[in-house]
Amino acid sequence: MKKILLSALLAFAAGMSTMTSNAANTATAGLVDLTSAAESSVNSVVYIKVTSGGKTQTYTVQDPFNDFFGDFFGFGFGGRGNGQGQQRQIQTPKRHAAGSGVIISSDGYIVTNNHVVKDADEITVKLNDNTEYNGRIIGLDETTDLALIKVDAKNLPAIAIGNSDDLKLGQWVLAVGNPFNLTSTVTVGIVSAKARSLGANGIESFIQTDAAINAGNSGGALVNEKGELVGINAMLYSQTGSYSGYGFAIPTTIMNKVVNDLKEFGVVQRAVLGVRGTDVTNYIDAEKEKEKEVDLGTNQGVYVNEIIEGGAAEEIGLKKGDVVIKIDGKEVTKMAELQEILSQYRPGDKIGIQYMRDKKTHTANVTLRNSQGSTTLMKEVDIDDFGAQLTPLTDKEKSTYELNYGLVVTNIKKGKLMDAGISKGMIILVVNDEKMVTVEDWENIVKNTNKSKDRTLWIRAITSSGRKVSFVVDMNEK
Repeated sequence: MKKILLSALLAFAAGMSTMTSNAANTATAGLVDLTSAAESSVNSVVYIKVTSGGKTQTYTVQDPFNDFFGDFFGFGFGGRGNGQGQQRQIQTPKRHAAGSGVIISSDGYIVTNNHVVKDADEITVKLNDNTEYNGRIIGLDETTDLALIKVDAKNLPAIAIGNSDDLKLGQWVLAVGNPFNLTSTVTVGIVSAKARSLGANGIESFIQTDAAINAGNSGGALVNEKGELVGINAMLYSQTGSYSGYGFAIPTTIMNKVVNDLKEFGVVQRAVLGVRGTDVTNYIDAEKEKEKEVDLGTNQGVYVNEIIEGGAAEEIGLKKGDVVIKIDGKEVTKMAELQEILSQYRPGDKIGIQYMRDKKTHTANVTLRNSQGSTTLMKEVDIDDFGAQLTPLTDKEKSTYELNYGLVVTNIKKGKLMDAGISKGMIILVVNDEKMVTVEDWENIVKNTNKSKDRTLWIRAITSSGRKVSFVVDMNEK
């Protein structure tokens, strides 16, 4: 009897041991090992230090006594009267900021956020092994908040780029960056939402994650469990300014297109459908608040509020009240998804569109256009393309022309300014309502106009004889 009882106890103990072992193995198998992803990706994320300012800027200072007596007695005093003021130069202090970036190719291309480097005069890139390089901007895109910079180096540890479309809700992700100057920091979380819009301007289709993101993480990597880049960390949602639950990353589907365009054209080729719309759910909720019943035949998609005149949507007969449900075979449930899909195309690309009207489904093929309504690809305009050398007015010239600002065309060759009718000796005073005091003013207005929808320079000038003239320079023309 004792032998039987002992055998039974031994068998029970062996069974429990096996069950415990199996349970441990099952638990271990269910865990996601993120150590390899962290170790590989951390070397591809860099620390970016930005220095801006430290320039001499010219300001116009009004002298109330001089203006009063000058106007009262009719004296100009070489342009210092008549409310024109005096020019003074002020040295602005240098400002420093920091962020993160991701090495996407071994030859030195690095992706970061536009807001990290847009005002940079100097860019220092520090690798995980503490090697430092000087960085230069290849291109900026304010709409997606992405920037491409480059360092002169080879054999850099580039990250593998994954497909953000493959991400699933609840999937583990790592946020790698340099928060609060704590270099090479890794945090972990899950994908909380996809195609998230925060209601700001620009293209918004963020990956939402609860991995901790703080100041300094901007431009860093969002990485999947394979160590692949799936997003560029851009912002956090917080009422305190520090991490309080959610961060947002720009998906690689958008990043890849922006990077390729900046490399090839220097500017992003943005295709638009030519509609203004909102999520169907938002439209239905708004109508219910007005005590109106709505039956569109679907509860998902993009409700078309307005058709842009001369756009691609108008060409195929899309109307207000239609609901876009598919783009190029991909389902569209909300506006953010529509924006993300369109962001992957260029003007001139042809895609299929599926929409509902009166609860019936319709299909059409559409040729996408740019914001100007054409299929032309835009190219960044180099300052040299204008073919002119500009110099600020000397004190003698200011006195002669009774001016206190302006840029003299001291030399000109074949280029956009000559084509517009500008000649040597003319004085450019105002461009797009901005006074031209320094050559930097001219360079800034050209760069900003190049990024705008209306790529046109409206120039007011005077000739050497004092005659007022104006010119229009279309930056889209080759």
